Amino acid sequence: MRAGLVACAATIAAFGATPAFAQLSVPEKVMVTAVESGFEHDVAFLEKIASVNSGTLNFEGVRQVAEMVAPEFEALGFTTEWIDQSAAGRAGHLFARKSGRPGSTRMLLIAHLDTVFEPDSPFQTVSRGGDILTGPGVEDDKGGIVVILAALRAMQAAGTLADANIVVAMTGDEESAGNPLDLARADLVAAAKEADVALDFEGLTIEDGVDMGSIARRSSNSWTLTATGIEGHSSRIFSERSGFGAIYELARILDAFRRELREPDLTYSVGLVAGGARASISDDNSAAQANGKANIIPPVAIAHGDLRTLTQEQTDRVVEKMRAIVAEHLSGTDATIEFDFRYPPMGPTAGNRALLDRLNAINADMGLPEMPILPPARRGAGDINFVASLIDGLIGFGPSGSGSHAPGETVDLTTLTRQAQRAAIMMSRLAAEAR
Repeated sequence: MRAGLVACAATIAAFGATPAFAQLSVPEKVMVTAVESGFEHDVAFLEKIASVNSGTLNFEGVRQVAEMVAPEFEALGFTTEWIDQSAAGRAGHLFARKSGRPGSTRMLLIAHLDTVFEPDSPFQTVSRGGDILTGPGVEDDKGGIVVILAALRAMQAAGTLADANIVVAMTGDEESAGNPLDLARADLVAAAKEADVALDFEGLTIEDGVDMGSIARRSSNSWTLTATGIEGHSSRIFSERSGFGAIYELARILDAFRRELREPDLTYSVGLVAGGARASISDDNSAAQANGKANIIPPVAIAHGDLRTLTQEQTDRVVEKMRAIVAEHLSGTDATIEFDFRYPPMGPTAGNRALLDRLNAINADMGLPEMPILPPARRGAGDINFVASLIDGLIGFGPSGSGSHAPGETVDLTTLTRQAQRAAIMMSRLAAEAR
């Protein structure tokens, strides 16, 4: 146990006299103090792991971060396992497990080791200015891993960790999941089937100075639309023999999507378009090639886009409507659409809302404001989406920052403290309950 934690019990009297913490139990007050006492240690560890590049495709870097993190969990009584993911084209996952009191709440904590910054990114340096830490992955999601560790150490200091049944799943490919997807997420899904609650340790969202509670994340899927037409001289376009050509057919479909699909919590962006005498999109859907002439009716046009939904019912219904729009062809054309279903939706269920109510009860006991529900469109998809159909979950236990996924990413270190305090108390109260 770190220096500083041994003094936690001695500070309880001071907390007992503070109205903001009057509703916390003695062990919970110990947790609050333990997190604060360990602040500089936690920041130093965050700086250390953020200084190691662990872009999703930097397999050695992902493994190196896992090797740095694993002993921290083992020191808290967890057993750790490296799960190789070479068959899915990725480095692997680190899982940490600890058994507690039989029959109590089984918790699945979700975070990830990888970042979007590969070794060729110009953004590699970690620097600190007061309570702001700048560096690759300091918020997304190495800060989340540090919050987990800080919370668990606080629970150990308060004596509540012993009863807790916890699995910590730290994936190595959250930013770009491996293929096949069923293999890449098999271990996470298996852990969820053995759990009662999932807590997601990606970043806290703050809006207008207010910490927000997240109970839903939309899906993240994509589609590829291919239109074909009859190639010929441009002077014959719109004729009965030549028809409208592939680009007009593609434009018809995309405009129909724009006009006919709109509804709450749904987005369907077009990200890439190509058309002409020849057109193609790269295998990773990041580049397109096309060539042609103004006096040729184009025989091919392709578009690639994004589809995000809040529920599986919405996914199924919108996909059916998109297929129906594609099936109505202009003269002399044809079209097909293919979907790549990646991250399923995490809908705003009653169970998720109940977990946020529990968290807001903790906020009240800590003297913190209530956390309103964050509109799900304000968050991207994440690993918790894969288990949302199996167990109740709550999102955003990690620290808050800015510039995620871009050079200059920062984390507000003050949020690391209150997030770890919230998480420690939440997990301790869940561990005290029978399931």
